[in-house]
This record gives sequence, C-alpha cells and structure tokens, in this order.
Amino acid sequence: MSKLALVTGATSGIGKAFAERFAGDGHDLIIVGRREERLREFAASHPEVNVRTVTADLSTQDGIDTIAKICADEPLDILVNNAGVSHYMPLADLPADKARELVTVKVLAPTQLMRAAVGPMQQRGTGTILNVAGMIAFSGPADKTVMPRRAVYAGTLAFLVAMTQTLAAEVEDSGVKVSVVCPGVVATEFHSSQGLDMSAVPRMSADDVVTGALRGLELGETVSAPGVEDYQLLQDVFTADLAAFGGQSPQLATRYAK
Repeated sequence: MSKLALVTGATSGIGKAFAERFAGDGHDLIIVGRREERLREFAASHPEVNVRTVTADLSTQDGIDTIAKICADEPLDILVNNAGVSHYMPLADLPADKARELVTVKVLAPTQLMRAAVGPMQQRGTGTILNVAGMIAFSGPADKTVMPRRAVYAGTLAFLVAMTQTLAAEVEDSGVKVSVVCPGVVATEFHSSQGLDMSAVPRMSADDVVTGALRGLELGETVSAPGVEDYQLLQDVFTADLAAFGGQSPQLATRYAK
C-alpha cells in the first residue's frame, strides 16, 4: 500500500524537492501551495502516483484551517511543514503585515498542522512529521557584523527547532517520528523572490537538503543539519542547553544580587 505524504510550500525549492522524492518512492501526495498552476503542472508530470493539489495560503487562518482539517482527516504517513516567506530585514524596518505573515506561516501554521496530525498518527502508531527550519535558528548570539539582521525570521526558525525537540519527546515510543532539518543557504527561489542576488554565494541544492533530512531520520537525528560535517557541534549545543536548563535554582544568582 502506498504511503501518503502532505507537503506544504510544494511549488518550488525544498518543498518541490520533497514532493519529487516522495513521488519517486511511489508515495501518494497531497501538495499544498499558493500557485495553483504550478501545483497542477507537478500533478500532470507525475501520473505514476496519486497527486492531490490544494491551493491554500498558509498566511491566512482560512488556509491553515483547510490544511489542518486534511491533516486531521487523512491517514497521513508523512507531514512536511516547509512553507515559508523570507522577509529578511531588521525588526524596526519590518512592516507589521510582513511580520504577521512571517510568524503565521512559520510558527502558527506548522503548529496547527502538527497539532491536527499528531493525534491521529499516535492512534495509528505510525507517522513522520518533518519541519523545515534553517541554521539561522542558531545565529542568535552573532553580533551585528556577522550577517544582515533578521530577528523575526531567526526567531521563527528557532521556535521550530525547540518545538520539534519537545514534540519528539512527547511522542517518544508512540511510533511517531518528529524531526527538523536545518540547512544553510540553499539554491532556490527563496532569495531571488526578495530581489537578493545570491549567485556568488556557495549554496546547497534542494535535493541534498531532502537527502540529508531523510537520512537524518534514519539516523535518529531529531535535528538534522545537512551542511554540518561534525554533528558533535550540534550535540554540544544541545548539551549546553540542557546544562543551563538543569542549572537553574529558585535562589537569585549571586551576579544579580546587590
């Protein structure tokens, strides 16, 4: 029996690469995006599998509700939360509507879709949730000289990492796997759609991101980083996180005492 995968943001880039890989593996698909023509083109080019197209805007509550209902009602084997918007700019320069769109697409939408999908997956005793974040999630400590500032964007990706880690613990031993992939700069339309010329910047292919994400699942990595050769670097981050968490006390730290 074919597996069923739902992929958001499937009209280009990483989302399309996931859809291509799943179709190649013989999975039936529900592909979600805002560009109906591209969704139809994908379906027409993959007659070997069942492809259902759903045009939805995950920056709107109606769009989220539409896809959440599918996640709750359909026997999904795989949910890929990939939809995203760039909006790279400092917080003071970020228009309110773009801030709202970014947080809705990268925080509210995946939260609602995961909430809708995870219960039925647990009941079936199987399922995979795979979130797409990025290495910018770990860039918070960088000073202003390191990269263009993008506080909201970095914050949304950091949310996805922390939520994925916590949800993975919640569903442990249920048969459900939860993972987040954190690529660096990827060769997609993501930057060009904002007018950024990244042609001189070394970039990973979307296919390699998918390969890394799926292999990370096989390796049991809750957080996969396709561009990080030494995974111990990430393990060190997680160990430090837990050390800080475990090092708290109800007593005021001496450095804050007058």
